[in-house]
Amino acid sequence: MNRINQKLQENKKLLSIYFTAGYPNLNDTVSIIHELEKSGVDMIEIGLPFSDPLADGPTIQESSTQAIENGMTTKLLFKQLADIRKTVQIPLIIMGYFNPMMQFGVEKFCQKCNEIGIDGLIIPDLPLEEYLSEYQSIFEKYNLKNVFLITPQTSNERIAEIDSVSDSFIYMVSTAAVTGSQSGFGNEQMHYFERISNLNLKNPQVIGFGINNNETFKQATLHQKGAIIGSAFIKFIANNPIDKIGEFVKNIR
Repeated sequence: MNRINQKLQENKKLLSIYFTAGYPNLNDTVSIIHELEKSGVDMIEIGLPFSDPLADGPTIQESSTQAIENGMTTKLLFKQLADIRKTVQIPLIIMGYFNPMMQFGVEKFCQKCNEIGIDGLIIPDLPLEEYLSEYQSIFEKYNLKNVFLITPQTSNERIAEIDSVSDSFIYMVSTAAVTGSQSGFGNEQMHYFERISNLNLKNPQVIGFGINNNETFKQATLHQKGAIIGSAFIKFIANNPIDKIGEFVKNIR
């Protein structure tokens, strides 16, 4: 069974952390992954830097720009992660935009993910229809889960369609704003979380965008299976040594 699906079966609320590969420093990627697992996070999303990250707020955009300036590339990321499964057991997901994957070669990209032990991909700009017609067979061939996103504006009909073709979790965007642009969840968002929960989807949902402390983690996981933290963690590692990551995670739980 895919590691993501195994983790989703655990009787707990899940914490997933996103960070940009090659940031703050080019060779920090593996060290950050090790510290995150040691600190008790449940899943890790490794951001593949891209020059035009449309859905990301300033914090993640800046980290992506810095990582590219540091020299991070798709090829180098795979090289850095070549031996990661010798020391890390939790699910690893690569999150990135489709253009770098196409440039690398989609099947070649998926094959490399499989070789090094990546469990899934989150590709915000890969349309569902295009995935189904062109790439689903490739993802399945290499045992990669494709995680789709929904937003407060996504219709129930579309959500049902996404749920029907998904086979891990649904990435539930908390707001229509870009990442890192809010603090706390209001009544409108809490109603949205409850509404999606009441749809009784077959795939659990994990909420991203706007989780940055214990309060927002609890709000996000009141109705959903887990929560994803990105911008707040990137700000933390920009200003703190890697061996302090455990303190960040402790403050979230």
